[in-house]
Amino acid sequence: MQFLVVVRRPEGVTAEQCSPLLEPEAQAARALYAEGYTRQIWSRGDEPGAVSVVEAADIEEVKRRLDSLPMYKQGMLVAQAIIPLAPYRGFAPR
Repeated sequence: MQFLVVVRRPEGVTAEQCSPLLEPEAQAARALYAEGYTRQIWSRGDEPGAVSVVEAADIEEVKRRLDSLPMYKQGMLVAQAIIPLAPYRGFAPR
C-alpha cells in the first residue's frame, strides 16, 4: 500500500540545530529509496520539511520507518500527516 507522508520542522527548531544531521538524514533517505520503500520524495516549498510517497504494509510500518530517521529521532522533524492512498476510481475499467 502507498502512503503520502508530510513532515515538517517543529516550531523552535532552527536550521543551525538541524545542520549536523542533514547529511545523515540524506543518507538514510537514499537508503530507503534504494530499498524501494520511498517511491518519491520532495523538499517542501512552503516550510522546512519534506513530502514523500512510500510503500509499506501498513501505517505502523510507516511510523517505524520514520522513527529510524536521524532528524525524526531527535525531534527535529515531526509527521504532519500520514495518509493512506487508494487507487483513483476514475482509472478503473468501466
